[in-house]
Amino acid sequence: MKQAEFDVGIIGGGPAGSAMASYLAQAGLSCVLFERALFPRPHVGESLVPSSTRVLKDLGLLEKMDQARFVRKYGAAWTAADRGPIYNMQWEGLEADCYAGVRFDERSQPGVDRNYTFHVDRGKFDLLLLQHANEKGATIYEGIQAQSVEFADDDYPSIHFMIARQMSKVKVRMVVDASGRRTLLGNQLKLRVQDPVFDQYALHTWFEGYDRRILTRNEAQQDFIFIHFLPLINSWVWQIPITETVTSIGVVTQKRNFARSRQEREAFFWHCLESRPELAAGLRDACQVRPLREEGDYSYAMKQICGDHFLLLGDAARFVDPVFSTGVSIALNSARFASAAILRAAEQGDFRKQSFEAFETTLRRGTRNWYEFISVYYRLNVLFTAFVQNERYRLEVLKLLQGDVYDEEEPEVLRMMKDIVSEVERNEKHIWHRHLGSLTASAFRPLF
Repeated sequence: MKQAEFDVGIIGGGPAGSAMASYLAQAGLSCVLFERALFPRPHVGESLVPSSTRVLKDLGLLEKMDQARFVRKYGAAWTAADRGPIYNMQWEGLEADCYAGVRFDERSQPGVDRNYTFHVDRGKFDLLLLQHANEKGATIYEGIQAQSVEFADDDYPSIHFMIARQMSKVKVRMVVDASGRRTLLGNQLKLRVQDPVFDQYALHTWFEGYDRRILTRNEAQQDFIFIHFLPLINSWVWQIPITETVTSIGVVTQKRNFARSRQEREAFFWHCLESRPELAAGLRDACQVRPLREEGDYSYAMKQICGDHFLLLGDAARFVDPVFSTGVSIALNSARFASAAILRAAEQGDFRKQSFEAFETTLRRGTRNWYEFISVYYRLNVLFTAFVQNERYRLEVLKLLQGDVYDEEEPEVLRMMKDIVSEVERNEKHIWHRHLGSLTASAFRPLF
């Protein structure tokens, strides 16, 4: 077996790849990272959840986050159009409302020493993470796209990439695919499985000067992330502060609603916003400062996320609908869990699949809990708001919203919510039955 040029080769320089490079480099492993884009570059997924703080703390990034003046995120809120018949309906002590809001400081979170996380300009945030990995000692190549990975039974894997119009390769002991929704290894090894339930698409842009007080209940909520339910079924709007004056607005809807032409999509975007008149009026008074962008094929999984000499991280391993701001959190925490597994493998000199089985179990458990929590939300919005508002369950729901989803096979509050959804599905006379969403009727069945 020929000598490897690096211990670890990382494909992709987003949050998962950059965090992994920092973890490994600060622990003394040599690693090389290939990022096809030139940073900074815009990217969707602009709001973190508090569990991300553990990673930022591990890597010594919290001071840089504060210096970058990212908007602090103290909580989250969900709104609906009005107090129509779907609301003010009680059942067994649960009462739905057209509004639900939480502050992160309502629950003490182990390992998280502050009462806020961040909203981020992803161009600025991702560049900060990538530069930090370089400062830690990782070798970074920007504007260089990994083309494929060559695996050999009796040798280390090689990452093939194009540089100066010539194909080159580098031999590594371990390959980490953090290539995002491009999922280089997922596609190369035919591991990707499209989600049979979620087929959401998003249209999003930035506005300067939008008055974020319009749909808040008090001044302290101005910098919350807001999710605004829309009358259009299985559709919603995100509202994320980027700076003091710039707000990210995105419409998420089912694929069947997604217009074909750009002009039609622009009209559809505003049609959705107009279904919440106060929101639309505020945005009409603001200035759109970015072109409308689109994201599609939101949700998928992988048949396996680890193998001999490779593993997949973040979006390359799993992507779940973004309604609870899970994307960057999963990316950062998957790097945290996987880096520990890689360091153990390097110490033992064993990069076979079994060395990473504990990591795969942990990541699948966490993303499954996210997935089922999101499924409850889509299947029965009214139940989500009822549980958030109920003092018996509020802190357990908040634990999920904070991103603490990896330790329990099935959190008790999630099991209860699923049981109620199943009961409502079976009983056509249930007070909430007619409010069931259509998107996730089979969501609690195994994906594959």
